[in-house]
Amino acid sequence: MDKTWPLDKGIDEIIVRALEEDLGPGDVTTQSLVPANQQAEARIIARDAGMVSGTKLAAAVFRHLDPNITIKIVSADEQRVEPGTVLLWIKGAARAILSGERTALNFLQHLSGITTETARYVERVKPYGVRILDTRKTVPTLRTLEKYAVQCGGGHNHRMGLYDRVMIKDNHQAFWSALDNRTITDAVRAARKRYPDLEIEVEIDRPDQLDPLLEDPPEWVLLDNMTPDAVHECVARCRDRIKVEVSGGITLENIDAYAAAGPDAISVGAITHSVRALDMALEWMV
Repeated sequence: MDKTWPLDKGIDEIIVRALEEDLGPGDVTTQSLVPANQQAEARIIARDAGMVSGTKLAAAVFRHLDPNITIKIVSADEQRVEPGTVLLWIKGAARAILSGERTALNFLQHLSGITTETARYVERVKPYGVRILDTRKTVPTLRTLEKYAVQCGGGHNHRMGLYDRVMIKDNHQAFWSALDNRTITDAVRAARKRYPDLEIEVEIDRPDQLDPLLEDPPEWVLLDNMTPDAVHECVARCRDRIKVEVSGGITLENIDAYAAAGPDAISVGAITHSVRALDMALEWMV
């Protein structure tokens, strides 16, 4: 996926749904206490150290509620921040700022958490020349945003969905082999015939499963839940023939051993499915 802000890829619809979820028929507290014509100025600051992503999305939330609002992005996406760093200045209708605060912060904190965690993994594997990949373990409907956040942290996107790479995983293989006892080599050939323009990747969890793949190699092999020693063995056998991805139980505590084994990429589901949001807050300027 090209690293451009994906506002042209259904993001406006996501913003509308998020605001409808929070506002419902109306922000009753703000409408009770804040005059409709009241103007105000606020800022969003970081409370944690980390790396930012989603500033344009936060700005779009406020602009949806007040098209005339003035927003200055002070800390752009991919920028590292410390507690107290100002991310955005916001000036406009006080009602719009109050009503959009939580939705804007939810997006900004979540995406910045992904970017921050991705950057930690990227930094750890930098000496080994290994790429960090994301997975499809994303929040439904937010995948485009989350994969953008991974890129902001220096990571790389794996397939966007089930349509842009042939990925023959263990369940596919079990189903395929049960049909007339067909082999994994047959599966690779069938996929290549049906989708000649797509890369093919095959998942294995033991080094001996690599043997038949070397007959008619796919572009990638996924080594799932193997030990670093087993990864090293497979990497040596695949060199200059098949690219190697490693996955399964990869953490910051063990990633060095896997990276040192020499794969082309390591995929980490945790950078999207279980990150901690980066703490931020909106403050009034009075």
